[in-house]
Amino acid sequence: MMLTLYNTLTRRKQAFVPIDPGNVRMYVCGPTVYNFAHIGNARPIIVFDLLFRLLRHLYGPEHVTYARNITDVDDKINARAGELYPDLPPIEAIRRLTQETTEQFHQDIGALGVLPPTVEPRATETIGEMRALIEALVARGHAYVANEHVLFDVSSMPDYGRLANRSLEEMEAGARVDVAPYKKGPMDFVLWKPSPAGVPAWDSPCGIAAKGRPGWHIECSAMADKFLWQLAKGTLSANGLAQPHVFDIHGGGIDLVFPHHENEIAQTRCSHDTEAMASVWMHNGFLQVEGEKMSKSVGNFVTIRELLDAGWDGRVLHFTMLKTHYRQPINWTRKGMVEAALELNSLRQYLAGPRLADEHGEAFIAALNDDLNTPGAIAELHRMARAAHDPAAAEPTIAKARARVANALALIGVDDLTDFDANAMLAKVAGQTAVDQDTVRRLISARSAARKQRDFATADGIRDRLATMGVQLKDAKDPVSGDIVTTWEVRFDGFHDEP
Repeated sequence: MMLTLYNTLTRRKQAFVPIDPGNVRMYVCGPTVYNFAHIGNARPIIVFDLLFRLLRHLYGPEHVTYARNITDVDDKINARAGELYPDLPPIEAIRRLTQETTEQFHQDIGALGVLPPTVEPRATETIGEMRALIEALVARGHAYVANEHVLFDVSSMPDYGRLANRSLEEMEAGARVDVAPYKKGPMDFVLWKPSPAGVPAWDSPCGIAAKGRPGWHIECSAMADKFLWQLAKGTLSANGLAQPHVFDIHGGGIDLVFPHHENEIAQTRCSHDTEAMASVWMHNGFLQVEGEKMSKSVGNFVTIRELLDAGWDGRVLHFTMLKTHYRQPINWTRKGMVEAALELNSLRQYLAGPRLADEHGEAFIAALNDDLNTPGAIAELHRMARAAHDPAAAEPTIAKARARVANALALIGVDDLTDFDANAMLAKVAGQTAVDQDTVRRLISARSAARKQRDFATADGIRDRLATMGVQLKDAKDPVSGDIVTTWEVRFDGFHDEP
């Protein structure tokens, strides 16, 4: 089955045909490094890590380039640095904040098990390319200099608003824009602006004497073009036509569609006089926490670091995120994390045995190829796990099923569960003492023996004893053998009473 992806630009799923199968290229907007990454930030990181892994599986690791940027010049950074380090000179405070926050970001997402991107450009390392783009826009009549600013002239682009699917009039009516007397139009946005004292500054483009700094949108246009086109010149489409300054996939959160991605498209297309910036635009849905929009004022603002420090395993956070399709809104709950942990615990038992190369299961890959249908892929993962537990199957069949489970987990980024213990992890999170699993298994075995002898009083006594340990039993009939199979989980205080 061919890979199909939903394209925000065309508003439909379409077959993915790379410009150059020898170098499939993807750009995803990365963090602005001024504070800890929250779980909303984690969603695009995990979603596009999955796509990166799938593209590597389909085209070969050496044929995929994934660029994810670091925004290290921004007014939020400047303000935060002043708050945290008021005794340091402003430039030194900003440098310290961006360095520390970048390191923390890498530590946090590393705990989630995502792969590093192929390249991770920083905005401050691409200032020259930004100036060149800005000067090209002015030369082509798409931007103008006013009051030491350079602004993009939105009226110069007839189809501005195509990605957001809104007309210029609709956007003007609904947008909150800076009203400035030097703007030609209310929707015109900043490409370059002057820097006050104590704020990072570089030589300005277009002959502006005062030093300044770039606007947010131009940063991604410059970094994407440099690392996915300028350093890979000469790529050809399947019909042999050159595709200058166009790459395959641009991704990010749905909140970036407008104005950020709309403005990226405008800058890139108008500076190079091209019909596209990227062939496919992909966006993940919003994230809520316990049914509400995440907000510090509501008290449900959750960072990756807080969850990790509380004892949650990064693999659980990763798997929890994949249980909802990436384009759908996700409701992040503690109950959902518990369920994901217990799912991984059950899958862990099927990972024994040698790995077999390229054994993932056709239905599993087909689900991922269908616009990253992770709920379908996870359902298939559980089906493969049941096949690995089939007592009637021959050993080679069971070995292949186990290999498929292991490879499938690795492909979605949840690799190596050999040290994973959901019950110990949940006990730590709940502040409780972990149960001894050997004791639990021994008692369950004794209960099963008592049931077979119809000694129900003893069996019920064992169930009650396990209940006092916080262990809940679940009896189910094996569909193949007809025997009663008992599984168990630990009930932790406060975990099972949530919506």
